[in-house]
Amino acid sequence: MAGLTIADLQARVRQAAESGQALCLRGHGSKDFYGQHPRGEPLSSLDFAGISAYEPSELVVTAKAGTPIAELEALLASQGQHLPFEPPRLGGRGTVGGMVAAGLSGPARASAGSVRDHVLGLTLINGRGEAMNFGGTVMKNVAGYDVSRLMTGALGVLGLIAEVSIKVLPLPVASATLRFEMEAAEALQALNRWGGKPLPLQASACWDGALILRLAGAEAAVAAAQRGLGGELIPQDLALPFWTGLRDQSDEFFLGAERAVQGGARLWRLSVPQTAPVLNQPGEQLIEWGGAQRWLTTPAADTQVREAVAAVGGHATLYRAADKAAGAFAPLSAPLMRIHRELKKAFDPQGIFNPGRLYGDL
Repeated sequence: MAGLTIADLQARVRQAAESGQALCLRGHGSKDFYGQHPRGEPLSSLDFAGISAYEPSELVVTAKAGTPIAELEALLASQGQHLPFEPPRLGGRGTVGGMVAAGLSGPARASAGSVRDHVLGLTLINGRGEAMNFGGTVMKNVAGYDVSRLMTGALGVLGLIAEVSIKVLPLPVASATLRFEMEAAEALQALNRWGGKPLPLQASACWDGALILRLAGAEAAVAAAQRGLGGELIPQDLALPFWTGLRDQSDEFFLGAERAVQGGARLWRLSVPQTAPVLNQPGEQLIEWGGAQRWLTTPAADTQVREAVAAVGGHATLYRAADKAAGAFAPLSAPLMRIHRELKKAFDPQGIFNPGRLYGDL
């Protein structure tokens, strides 16, 4: 069906609510692997696409859920702007709705903030088929509950994201990529030391005995940091494919992880304090975000990984695996799970949206 409207989407949701039919909210399905296995009758947002409004001078863009991220970024680039949180495009098939629903950010997240930090407002269709508007198009517009950001990372279990207003930023004037020969422990020490200084550190990645830094900002600041830090300057024609591959999870580490998963291993996404030491776990590790995000490909048991991460004050997400029977996301405490259930009941009383995608009983 071409040219869907909000009314079309509302009608489809009401029909499902009346019949009790579960709905699987999706675009191209590029993130079907994330969370638990999708269930329900597909409800696609692909025909509800397009840029609704763009004010370059106000650094705000509003786009419909089915809009390809690539299309949005091309428009922003034409005005010298970008999505600073660098959402993964996963084969170029990502959409704006999926970007917000998954809440995944790329290499610059530690310096620029997450998807959630840049969502200003959205239109949501709840489980009753009602169109609800939250937030707006400026930062200081929240009165009461910040529902717009609540939907970020909820994987569609609370409702169908129809339209989103996003804060964008100008592209950096200058950038440089530096390479250092460092093992993980030394790299973490260096990142924490540099993190306390006024340096234009935009992104970092540590893997296979090397630390890669991306500097970005004013030309003078980037040049001064480059002189002070040293390291090997990577030419831009080599640096850009590296950061693009890391962002889109298509570089050597992730290709190797995909092969390992096919052989029975598991790829974990670990969130830990930046100061956490190197995790003593078997397998391959890639460290991003100044040490706060760690990717781990390992044959280790779920409980072993989760306990090791919890011991340093973090949590572990089972990102890719042939079997996620033990759960994709870290178990919640009873009070937090109760809040999740109440939110689900309030927004989706019939439980039709993406059942079980986050947790089995949601």
